[in-house]
Amino acid sequence: MFWSVTLDLLKGFGMTLELFALTLLFALPLGLIICFGTMNRLGFTVRGKRICPISSLCKVFVWIIRGTPLMLQLIVIYYGPGLIGIGLLPRLTAVLIAFAINYACYFSEIYRGGIESIPQGQYEAGQVLGMTKSQTFFHVVLLQVIKRIVPPMGNEIITLVKDTSLARVIAVYEIIWTAQSYAKMHGLIWPMFYTGAFYLIFSALLTFLFGRLEKKLSYFKA
Repeated sequence: MFWSVTLDLLKGFGMTLELFALTLLFALPLGLIICFGTMNRLGFTVRGKRICPISSLCKVFVWIIRGTPLMLQLIVIYYGPGLIGIGLLPRLTAVLIAFAINYACYFSEIYRGGIESIPQGQYEAGQVLGMTKSQTFFHVVLLQVIKRIVPPMGNEIITLVKDTSLARVIAVYEIIWTAQSYAKMHGLIWPMFYTGAFYLIFSALLTFLFGRLEKKLSYFKA
């Protein structure tokens, strides 16, 4: 029984890893796009007040996503299209959209905090050396930003590992769903506790990798 449960949980954990990897694949670049939108200064002045519509829209979007539960977002994205007559999305697609948007908003704030934490003198030094804004950003600022955002990004990514369990809300067969099926069909509760070992091992691996990355970037004393 133990080995059959282990094999089934490994299959479920495979879906967990797939959700984790695909979410990062889409959320990391999307978060950077949202970050640049939030920091966008294009706009117009009305009665002495500067209005930046792109920045304002991005900030409101981030506020809504960060202020509502991920579970609610999953339900809305999966069932919402059906309520307006479009038809339900595939379950995995709905989960990926919800996860990618949710984590992109959190990542965007981490990116923004990292970029804005770099002293203005760094940009001015680049200009003095005759570098363009893009050259200054990619050759002077970027690695310092990466160093500063590694710890909070690591926390969010480890949280993502655990949040993948929410996919079961719309019946995506990840590891928790597999363990629950044993409880419902066979009255076995220990597979639920057993899933904790999978999460702990994977989280420990990620913690180790982020620790190594922080050490590699430790030569920046900014």
